Amino acid sequence: MKKIVLLPIIAVSAAILTGCGTNAHYIQTGGRESIVSVGSINDQDFIQAADSAASDLLASGVLDRVKNPPAVLAMSRIVNNTGQQIDIDLLTKKIRVALNQSGKAVTTTTFGLGGQAEDPLAKGIQQQQEFMNDQKPARLPDFTLSGKIIETTAKAGNTSQATYSFQLSLTDQQGIAVWEGEKQITKQGSKSTVGF
Repeated sequence: MKKIVLLPIIAVSAAILTGCGTNAHYIQTGGRESIVSVGSINDQDFIQAADSAASDLLASGVLDRVKNPPAVLAMSRIVNNTGQQIDIDLLTKKIRVALNQSGKAVTTTTFGLGGQAEDPLAKGIQQQQEFMNDQKPARLPDFTLSGKIIETTAKAGNTSQATYSFQLSLTDQQGIAVWEGEKQITKQGSKSTVGF
């Protein structure tokens, strides 16, 4: 008799445990409902920094100065000078997408630091075509994009503050920085909050 009574109680308890406690829902990436952490770079920080850099770079007109448009851009090193482990592509991919969609620049995936291509298969195909067709090597990038992400922090009582500086430089084939941009994002709070 006791076994019969315990079975429904166990089933109801399991249903309550699995059904309760989850309030997961979709939000807009980088929107007002996003979690903001003072001690780390959040999605909305990368979005703001990338949007600012792409807009400033496109507005500068430097990409329009190449002899054979669109300008070819290669990604160089973006130094992470924060206390966090971050994926730099969260910044660079968004910039690349905006530049590619503008029609003023294209990015190469076969040219990289130390000869390391982002897309080794595409680089192999490119080299094979050059060899088979006895062509000169592919067009070199007109520009490289490099930079640094810097974190500075301060604390007063229970309030913490962090400033993340996204510094970028566009360098031409002569080694001259022809554009530089910086976006600073400062956050302050006592704990993670929701919103900008």
